[in-house]
This record gives sequence, structure tokens and C-alpha cells, in this order.
Amino acid sequence: MITWFFIGLVVTILLTPGPTNTLLASSGIQVGLRKSFRLIPAEAFGYLISITLWGFLIGKISVHLPLLPTVLKLFSAGYILYLALRLWRTATVVENFDQKRIRARELFVATLLNPKSLLFASAIFPAVAWQNPNYYVAHMLTFLLLIVPIAFFWAFIGSILASNKISWLNQANLQRTASLILVSFSIPLSYSALLKL
Repeated sequence: MITWFFIGLVVTILLTPGPTNTLLASSGIQVGLRKSFRLIPAEAFGYLISITLWGFLIGKISVHLPLLPTVLKLFSAGYILYLALRLWRTATVVENFDQKRIRARELFVATLLNPKSLLFASAIFPAVAWQNPNYYVAHMLTFLLLIVPIAFFWAFIGSILASNKISWLNQANLQRTASLILVSFSIPLSYSALLKL
């Protein structure tokens, strides 16, 4: 039921820098790893609500517009490629992590409004998840379990960046690596969508 491709896409997209991950890294810098760990439920609930709403909306509309999932998958592949290019281009731009202390409410809202939710709902979760409760529960539980180590990773990165102990672990190297990984996932996603046209 759960494929390695699904897991790989989820992990890759969750690892890419974005509003939620920036806030987690900021929290890691400001209050350390242990206190930042308390923010993970806010991220999980934000994604749970947002992905579920997008997914069921797409599921209802695709009954009348059967090409919608394929078009959204192609759009998502394009968005992943855009993210990859943006990450590569901004790898040397210094991120501003110096902001007020991050609270669960801010992280929840940032995650709820994160464009990655539409990407997950339209292209990463299988279409059957929005029609079959068993598939929905299995995929959503897997997704939520994957959030925990990745959120921990971003808070950890923040705490490491604050200490400057590892010279190769920097924003530029992380972003360029993420960019290459995103490109590698956008290709099979585009290919699978084109096969359905």
C-alpha cells in the first residue's frame, strides 16, 4: 500500500527549506533543540488539516474533471523544479534567523498555509487516498510519522548553525544538495503524469 516512492517524495519535500522549516531552524537557534521539539505537533496538525482539505477538495472535483489530478501532478512537478532552481540560486544568500521566539501558533499557521500542502495532496498522496479511508489513514499516518525526524533535523540544524561547530554544514551546501534531490524527483513525477495523458 505504501510505496518507497511515496516515502522518498515526502522526505525530500519535507526536507526542503520553506516557511515551516525556516521557523524550526530559527527556533533551534533561539531556544535549542529540546524546547524546539515542542513545536512538532503544531506542524503535524497544520499539515494534517491542510493536506486533508486540499485532498478531499481535489477528490470531489476530479469526478467532474478527470484530467485534474494529471494536470495538478504536472504542475507539482513544475513547482518542484522551480523550488530546486530557487534553492540553487539562493544558496549563498544569508537567511535571517534573528526574529522573535517562535511559538506553536505561528508554526501551525505557517504550515497550514504552506504551498507544499497542495503539492502533497495533488501529486504525492495517491488519488485513491481521497476515495478510500484505509489508504487515507495509512498514507497520512506514514506522512505524520515522517514529520517527526525531519522537524527534529531542522531544529538540530538551527542549533548547529548557532554553534558554528561544523564548517561544511552550512546553508549553501544544504540548499544545493536539496536542489539536486528535488530535480531527481521531479523527473519521475512528470513522467508518471505524462503517461496518463
